Amino acid sequence: MKKLCFILIFFNSFLALAQSEGVLEGKILDSSNEPLSGASVYIESLRKGTMSDFDGNFKLSEIPEGTYEVSISFVGYTTIKEQVTIMSGQTVTLNKTLEESSSVLDEVILTVNKQPQKLTDVPATVNVIDSKTIKEYSSFNVGELAAREKGVDFIRSGVLGTGINIRGFNSAFNSKNLQVTDDRLSTLIATGLPLGTFATVTKDDIERVEILLGPNGTLYGPNAHNGLISTITKNPRTSEGTTLAFGGGNQKVLSARVRHAQAVSDKFAYKVHFERSQGEDFNYVDTVYVGTEGYKELGIDYDFNTTKYGTGLYFKPAPGSEIIGYYGHSNNNNIAITNAGRNLIKDWTIDVAQLKYVSKHVFANTYYTWSNTEDTYAMNQRTQNYVSFINNGFSEEEALERSYTEQWFPTGPGTGVALQRGAVFKDASRRFNAEAQYNNNWNQFYLTAGGQYQLDMADSKGTYLLDQDGSIDIAQLGFYGQVEYRLEDSGWNFLFAARVDNHDLYGSNFIPKAAITKKINAGTFRLTYGRGIAVPSILNLKGNLFGGLVLGNGEGFTLSDGSTIDKLQVETINSYELGFKGKLSKKMFIDVSAYYNQSDNFISPLRNIADAANGKFVTHIGDQPIGDVVEGSDGSFVLTYLNFGHVDTYGLDLGLNYYLSDQWRTSLNYSYFGRHLDKNDMNNDGNLDGVVLETELPVNTPEHKAGLGLHYSGKKFYGTIFGNWTQKYDFFSGINIAAETQDLNGDGVNDVIENAQNGRTWNYGQLGGFTVDANVGYYITDNFTAGASVTNLFNAEVRQFVASPAMQTLVSFELKYTIDFFKKNKNQ
Repeated sequence: MKKLCFILIFFNSFLALAQSEGVLEGKILDSSNEPLSGASVYIESLRKGTMSDFDGNFKLSEIPEGTYEVSISFVGYTTIKEQVTIMSGQTVTLNKTLEESSSVLDEVILTVNKQPQKLTDVPATVNVIDSKTIKEYSSFNVGELAAREKGVDFIRSGVLGTGINIRGFNSAFNSKNLQVTDDRLSTLIATGLPLGTFATVTKDDIERVEILLGPNGTLYGPNAHNGLISTITKNPRTSEGTTLAFGGGNQKVLSARVRHAQAVSDKFAYKVHFERSQGEDFNYVDTVYVGTEGYKELGIDYDFNTTKYGTGLYFKPAPGSEIIGYYGHSNNNNIAITNAGRNLIKDWTIDVAQLKYVSKHVFANTYYTWSNTEDTYAMNQRTQNYVSFINNGFSEEEALERSYTEQWFPTGPGTGVALQRGAVFKDASRRFNAEAQYNNNWNQFYLTAGGQYQLDMADSKGTYLLDQDGSIDIAQLGFYGQVEYRLEDSGWNFLFAARVDNHDLYGSNFIPKAAITKKINAGTFRLTYGRGIAVPSILNLKGNLFGGLVLGNGEGFTLSDGSTIDKLQVETINSYELGFKGKLSKKMFIDVSAYYNQSDNFISPLRNIADAANGKFVTHIGDQPIGDVVEGSDGSFVLTYLNFGHVDTYGLDLGLNYYLSDQWRTSLNYSYFGRHLDKNDMNNDGNLDGVVLETELPVNTPEHKAGLGLHYSGKKFYGTIFGNWTQKYDFFSGINIAAETQDLNGDGVNDVIENAQNGRTWNYGQLGGFTVDANVGYYITDNFTAGASVTNLFNAEVRQFVASPAMQTLVSFELKYTIDFFKKNKNQ
């Protein structure tokens, strides 16, 4: 009888508890009344939330009776917070429409912690180029928009060639800023360089670009050293329809694009995209010097083109989870700049296949990348080879034919030997990546943990790597964890993260990160520490150029006197940052940060480690005789890379946005960058000449830069005018020099001379200056737009990169039409 009474009491208590709970349900739409799938609905005080389904519907059950603040958010849209009162046994309906974010503080971003998070809450300096900005920009080259972001060094090397650098130490072969697209690395396999225009995605498929300033390697791995550029593409469920775009401009630029996305059912959706763009680069010659005689680059072709296509398949096996498959391809022909002159890229293709699983707590991702080229060549080296044959009496036909692989070295009147000085770069490299991640939260504690595996299979077919016997396979494995402790009532948030990576050649590395944020009514203060690493590329480790004159240093060297050269290790950076994001007034928004960096173990310029005049030769690479590794080499002259140096850098990045009205906005960006180099520390002697010069560790970054913009977005018209000022600055990279006349070592003789030949290049003087860009557009209908953009509106003579022309005015226009052929059927 007692047991029966206990059961009845327990059952009645349960019923009473259930009756004191209610349900919250509703639907989330965008401004076009289309359902938003995957929107977050969250009650912070209960740590309880859910995601909207395919039709934008959501339901939260078992909510205790009471009044709560409900937060509704979606990436790229304004976050809504709503007070709701839950009554016992009742269902409350909350239907909401989210607008695309018009305030920089309302943005929800993904990249920093690999989870949706409001921009003001993230412990990092982040720039966001959103879908509306991309849509209303009339050029096919989305990279141009980076010129308008704070803390970013934007460079242009031609009509097609653009690039960015973050917080110093730029070069003509820069891999210190990691580029990712939809959770996959967008970098070349053998060199680690960002894909840039080689990427397979097209403009109309890009949802947003998030640019993170400073080290971000804990969750993303090596080479998120100075910063991270993350491109996120559109989900077909929230971007249904067919987009047709046609553009053109001066320099014979033509571009045609098509994208189609459709949700077939509540389970299945897909998208396809295609682009063909072409044009003619500026008529500029990077003079090749043989002695004091200058020559035009051999075989130069100013025409560029790129063809891209891809498809994505999206399947929802259950509510709150999705399986995504993607395949993309690009084919590229253009001119590219390196530390040793310019390359002519010929039919370089990139292919990528990806499969990933996304759910509330589990993320799994795997993808495979192919890189292929057969006929790309270094124009500088080929020109030198050609001249060597012509100057020694060979015919034009033979000189042209042999210029791809050999250089003639005269040994006497009418005699000589052909040296292997290959100018052709072949590539058949492959890369496999896999990642698994788990995330969850328990009250105030939030956990993210995962592991990543990467296998690089670099294959140059013996043209620039030590891979005569097949591909160079190098694996790396990393594990990471991140814990956050959020005290919402007080506004404090504490984060700690750590990562351990192990690489086949340079061993293990530890990457920690820590952050404290404090919310106030006006915004959020943040204090962060992060460590980053820049890894030697496979080219640095296993390179073999110009017949063994340049060798990678992945295993170290032994010399004939018994001395040894250590193998390359990673470059490191320890970064400390203090910042604030928030409101200065109702219409004024600010994002400001100050940072201090300590950088060590730079990878040196090429150094000759032998000294044949004094009988010192290289005898071994690792534990192998050099003659066994490089056929015919006697080790009398070997150029390679070493680690050296320590530099402290510091700076300030400031972004201001003032909303004049709902349609008008002004923006101001300013950045300062400084550094301290100890000239008494011989570890900073990059060329081993016994004197430390400023050029040993060139920062290649302006001390001051600023941008000012005026933006308008109306119902029909939209437009922006933006001015960029970059203080003049020196740039040294390999053979390339862009600098003012100066005496580097204080001996009274100018070592660098402006507007003259300097070594193997012509020095046009410092980079930087002031330019004005503009774009304008008009919505002819809701689905049909016409736009135009002008780069360097006033045709200012400004040179932005070495081995590049002064930028001329570029004009482009674009017509775009979007229609959903299946909308009528879906609404029936």
